[in-house]
Order: sequence, then structure tokens, then C-alpha cells
Amino acid sequence: MHRLFFVQCRKYCYTHTIASNSQISHFARLGQIQNARKVFDEMPNKTVTSWNSIITGYFQNHQPHEGQRLFYQMSERNIVSWNGLVSGYVKNGMVKEARKVFDKMPQRNVISWTAMVRGYVEEGLVEEAETLFWQMPEKNVVSWTVMLGGLIQEGRIDEARRLYDMMPLKDVVARTNMICGYCQEGRLDEARDLFDDMPRKNVVSWTAMVSGYAQNGKLDVARKLFEVMPEKNEISWTAIVISYVQYGRFEEAWKLFEVMPVRTTPACNAIILGIGQNGEVAKARMVFDLFKEKDDATWSAMIKVYERKCYELEALDLFHRMQVEGFRPNFPSLISILSVCASLASLDYGRETHARLIRTDCDDDVYVSSVLITMYIKCGDFVKAKLIFDRFSTKDVVMWNSIITGYAQHGLGDEALEVFREMCSLGITPDEVTFVGVLSACSYTRKVKEGQDIFESMNSKYQMEPGTAHYACMVDMLGRAGWLDEAMDLINKMTVEADAIIWGSLMGACRMHMNLDLAEVAAKKLLQLEPQNSGPYVLLSNIYATKGKWADVASLRKLMQSREVVKSPGCSWLEADKKVHMFTGGQSTSHPEHDSIIKMLEKLGPMLREAGYIPDGSFALHDVEEEEKLHSLNYHSEKLAVAYGLLKLPEGMPIRVMKNLRVCGDCHSAIKLIAKVTGREIILRDANRFHHFKDGVCSCKDYW
Repeated sequence: MHRLFFVQCRKYCYTHTIASNSQISHFARLGQIQNARKVFDEMPNKTVTSWNSIITGYFQNHQPHEGQRLFYQMSERNIVSWNGLVSGYVKNGMVKEARKVFDKMPQRNVISWTAMVRGYVEEGLVEEAETLFWQMPEKNVVSWTVMLGGLIQEGRIDEARRLYDMMPLKDVVARTNMICGYCQEGRLDEARDLFDDMPRKNVVSWTAMVSGYAQNGKLDVARKLFEVMPEKNEISWTAIVISYVQYGRFEEAWKLFEVMPVRTTPACNAIILGIGQNGEVAKARMVFDLFKEKDDATWSAMIKVYERKCYELEALDLFHRMQVEGFRPNFPSLISILSVCASLASLDYGRETHARLIRTDCDDDVYVSSVLITMYIKCGDFVKAKLIFDRFSTKDVVMWNSIITGYAQHGLGDEALEVFREMCSLGITPDEVTFVGVLSACSYTRKVKEGQDIFESMNSKYQMEPGTAHYACMVDMLGRAGWLDEAMDLINKMTVEADAIIWGSLMGACRMHMNLDLAEVAAKKLLQLEPQNSGPYVLLSNIYATKGKWADVASLRKLMQSREVVKSPGCSWLEADKKVHMFTGGQSTSHPEHDSIIKMLEKLGPMLREAGYIPDGSFALHDVEEEEKLHSLNYHSEKLAVAYGLLKLPEGMPIRVMKNLRVCGDCHSAIKLIAKVTGREIILRDANRFHHFKDGVCSCKDYW
């Protein structure tokens, strides 16, 4: 009886221990290491297996030091314990510690050696892995496959093939790895030979070959192979859909996506980004809204689509919703939002995004800093942009370009030239973008001689052939200075075909200097290049009207109507109360505080007239009565935005207004005086440049 009780008790304890060990492993796999430890601590009889389970659990949960501490507390260890310690270090990227343990193991088996070889391979130390691999007293198929993967990882495909041929046993994993290696190197015929010779193929092998063709641009071959696959899984479908997106075959990608049995997150993300950037923004948003398994990349993809397709307000709204729903903004979404902030001049959002980048230590990256500089410049905060620029001792050409372009846009020609000279003196070779920035700076600040010298140096000193953007800068610079014949002569001598930007620069100069003959030449070219662009029609119409050629004005208007050309409406915006407020010209009542804005403009009227403001009717429509012209001028979008800024932004805070078109002369004169009579600083960014209004003066010195 006593003996029976003892046997039953021992059986119960043994069964209980097994159950506890299973619980420890289960909790560890779920990431609940505290619960696993509680089960371990409460075990009356801890076996070596129990210790191994909890130690492995700590390594699985990235707590290697606690796992190590428990290992050295064990009273009894077996080879599984030692292998667990080596594997644990390897899984946590601690290959040096793993090697120290490996070297002092009392005995090793093939698992020990393979774990150590794998550790070196995963850390990119393939030569060390090779040395150890050839020292192995015995190798199994896993050992060979791990070493094969290391050689493929380093692009040593021919050596990998020699090793593959030496393998005594080639399983489906080794064969598939070799196929992937050949595909990565573009050696598709060799990959296909291996694939065709496989005695047994699984879905991974098929997917590898399909992906290999797709990644190398052979989508039609990939599709044919995909169609005959005996079995397809989520990875197969995802690979083919993503490949079609990557090669811009969006219609076919969409058809495949529609028939996917299970739509995976990577496939959805690729489709959103692909079709969205291809212009189908509404369809991309539909996929985004219907998909339930969103990850950070899903949100980032939709935000990027909005950013690239100029849906800036939608991008900001989605970015806010992303955070409300508990998703932490990732690096791509933050970069997209910085670009949006630059477009909208949303300084508050820009500062918040900058703070997030600081918290994640991303602001030390040169690329990120260039994006931040551009954002602050476009928001009109040049001081902050310069601080970011100055704190970097090592700057790349992109960062130099950002600050030079920034100085140019703010009309600081001397500073732009000074930075350009400093950049060259430090041995940094300017690129095409650098010259666009510095030539623009010369154009905006009447530095014709300096601009001509720099333009000549492109070829003579830097062996760089000027492109259309550089010629456009030169035509703009000569035209602004009144050298219209020289500008026309340069166009005739150009080594590249003049585009719409070059003729547009000449057209703008003709409007400034009222040169009707050249304006008609430029307009004719522009109407050939961009028949639906309203700009040339409007500029030429204004010149005709100023010259009193009303019949020509009427003829031009009829031509616009017959070609269904629509004038782009003026639109301005500013940020107030962490919201971007949009304004369009005219007496539109779309803004909820329209009445208050009109009252502010009416209040400003007498103050401006007393300060000497005289409305300039040449910037209004020419086919309306004079009184109506002056009334129209009062409701230009930039005036509405400035009035709202006066209502909403506290004293001492600059009013930052953005406009989609070039600011008209009347608004420029009026805003100078508004800044004077209200004592406010007003920063206006139009389609060309920045205007800093303060005390009745503009930074452009009325030269824009």
C-alpha cells in the first residue's frame, strides 16, 4: 500500500512538473515573462528542463542578462542548457558573448556549432562563420543551409553554388535559397534550371521563382508561372501584386488585388501608395477605409498619397486621426507631414513634428535636417532654419542647397552668394540645384553681373551644361532688370529647347516693362506649349488693356472662351488656432467668420487712405466699371487672409500668409501700409518668393 502511494505520488509530481514547464514556455511565447517566472518560482520540484524553459523565455523576451543570471544559478546543466545560452545570445545579437560561452562549453554537438555559425551569419560576419563551419566535426542539412544563406547574403553567389554542389543532402529549403540567390543577382536562367530540377517543390519554391521573375522586370513570365502554381498562399499573392505596383502596372495590380482570397497588409499598403500616386486618390482612400488590419505603413502610405497629390488638409486630418486611433507616427509619415507643413506654411504643426523627430533622435540625420530647413524656410521662419543649418559641422550638398534656396526665396541675395562662396571654398562641388538657387538669388536682387559670372562658370569652371531651369533664371534676371533684348538673345542662343518656364519668365518681364512686341512673341510660344494655361492670356490681356487696345482684349477673351481656358482662382491661406484657413478672391462667404473679416477690411480702409494708399485698377478686371474694379481689389484673397490674421493672431506674432499665385501690385502696396498702420509684421509667400512687410517696407524692395 505504501509503495503504491509512493508510485502514484511520483507520477503526479512528474505530470505536474511537465504541465508547469509547458505553462512557462506558453507564457514566454506570449510575451508574459512575469507570469512564466511566477509559475517557475512556485514549482516545488524544478528539473533541468524547468530551468532551461525559463532561461529560454527570458532570451525570447529580450532580457538576456536575467537569462544569463539564472543560467549561472543552475545546480545542474546539460548540453541543452549550454545550447540554449548560445542560441539566446545569438537571438539578441550578442555574438561575442555567444562565442565566449561556445568556447568554454564542456561538450558540443551539431546544434551548438550550427547556432554559432548562424550567429556570425546574422551579424554579417560571414568570414568568421566560414572559418567555424569548416571546423565543424559533423554537419547536418541545417548547418549547410545556414552557411549557404550567409554566402548568398554577401552576394558571393558562385561560392554559394560550389558549397551547394558539395552538400550531401539538399532539402527544399537549400534549393529554394539557391534559387533566391540567383534571382537576386539577375541570373534567372540558372535559377529556373534549379527550379525545374527540384524533385519536390512547395509553395515557397514557387513563390521564390515567381518573385524572381517579377523583381527582375519579367512580369509577364512571372504571371504565367503564377497562374500554373498548384497552390498559392498569401505570400504568393502579395508578391505578384506588389511587383505589378512597383513596375507601374497599376490596372493589372488592381485586378489581381480585387481577386485576392485574403488581402494582406503589405499588398493593401502597396496598392494604396501605387494607385494613389497614379492619381486615383479616391480609390486609394476607399481601400484604406475598408481595410481593417492597418499598420503604421498603411497610415503612412495614405498620408504620402495625400502629400504627393497636394491634398494637404486631408493629410493633416489623417495624421491627427492616426494618433487618435493609437498609432504612433513613423518616420515616413513624419517626413510627409513636414512636406505638407512646408506647402501650407503650417508652422505650429511643423514645430510639433520637429519635436517628435527630436524625441526619436532622427533630427541628427542630414537628410531630415535638410527637410526641416526647407520646412522652416517655407513657413517664413528663416532664423530657425539657419540655426539647424549652423549646428551641423558636416553638411552635404542638399543641406547647402536648402539654405541657399532659402536665402534666395527671402530676397537675401548677398547672404545667398556668401554661402555659395563658403560652400565652394570648403571643396563641396555645387550641383544643378545649387546653381538654380544662387541664380534665383541674383535675379531677385538685381545682381545681374554676379549672376552672369556664375552662369558662365557653370561650364568653364564646373564643366556643367546649363539646363532649362538655369536659362529660365537668366531670362528672368535679365528681364526683371529691363534687359529684354538681351533676354531674347539668350533664348535664341540656348543649347536646349526653350520650355514654358523660360517663355513665362520673359512674359512676366514684358508685363513689368510693358513691352507689347516681345510679350506677343512670348505669348504665342506659351499658347503653343500650354494652350490650357490661363497665365499667358491674362498677362497679355493686361498689357493690351494698359495700352488701351480693347479690341485685342476682347479677342483674347473670346479665344479663352472658345478653348475653354479657365483662369486659376487666387487662393490664400494662413494658420490660426492650429487650423489652416483658406480664402478665395471675391465676396465669397464660405469662411464662417466672413462678416468679421469684411468689417476688419472696412475698418482698415480709412487708415490706409490716410497713409497714402491709392488703389491700382490695372490689377483688376478690365471689362468692368471703375468703381467695381476698386471693389474687386478689396476682396483679393491675400487681403482677406491678412484681415483674418489681424483678427485672430495675438500682438507680436507675425501674420504668415501663403498665396498660390504671384501677389498683385495693388495688394503688395496695400499690405505694406497695413503693416505700417497696425504695427504688425506680415510675411507673405507667393508663387515666386517671400515678402516680409514691416513698418511700411517690403524685403523685396518692390522688385518682384
